[in-house]
Amino acid sequence: MSRTPKPLIRSNIAYSTPDRIVVRGKDLPNEVLGHMNLGDFAFLQLTGKAATREQSAMFNAILITLVEHGMTPSAIAARMTYAGAPESLQAAVAAGLCGLGSVFVGSMEGACRMLSEALPDAQHDARQDGQSGAALAELEQIARDTVAAYRARGASVPGLGHPLHKPIDPRTPRLFQLAAENGMSGKYVKLMQLIGAEAERVSGKSLPINATGAIGAICCEFGFPWRIVRGFGVMARAIGLVGHIMEEGEKPMAIEIWQRIEDEASAHLREG
Repeated sequence: MSRTPKPLIRSNIAYSTPDRIVVRGKDLPNEVLGHMNLGDFAFLQLTGKAATREQSAMFNAILITLVEHGMTPSAIAARMTYAGAPESLQAAVAAGLCGLGSVFVGSMEGACRMLSEALPDAQHDARQDGQSGAALAELEQIARDTVAAYRARGASVPGLGHPLHKPIDPRTPRLFQLAAENGMSGKYVKLMQLIGAEAERVSGKSLPINATGAIGAICCEFGFPWRIVRGFGVMARAIGLVGHIMEEGEKPMAIEIWQRIEDEASAHLREG
């Protein structure tokens, strides 16, 4: 009895031989090293294409935005893990990355998904500005419907609001400015702005478009699938976490954080 042959396992990303390393068709030592920065190489790895000047400027801006945001829960988790296992830097980085979800950093996935599902057929012409009367009216209606749908199920609109940055997230206008300068301010960016305005109108609250909301919109302009967008935050924040761990090794604070939390959290028990 003959068996149907199984299809070959294939990858189009990279291969190595004794004297060559080729990534996305480019010779790593001779065509990449010294020719591409980290953001451009990441773009090549993801898309299989070299970034244009405009794509390079925008994609690098996205990654840089996501590297650092101070003493966040992910940074604290990384520092605390490193304090307990200084022999395992990679575990400390992983601990920090595990907290990138729907609230921190990964929220850009939610924004990208919201926008891509609201405009599922716009990928081919995402960079059209949508400023004509008919197009703008359509986007305004989509924004109203989108906000209403989130409110009906009691959910927060992704990409809006920030516990610290009010009334404006200072990263957002710069990201949108760069998008406009590099030909990536189209229907998705406009829709995100309209959704933000509509959410503020119906809630009566200050709900600035945060950095992840801006990035989610710009990732739609790139045409990236929403399922991969959180990965950009993982890539970038890993750099930031390594920086925190380096500082933790030089100027430790994790043990102090632990001891102070333990003292303050249990003080009422001792007093009682």
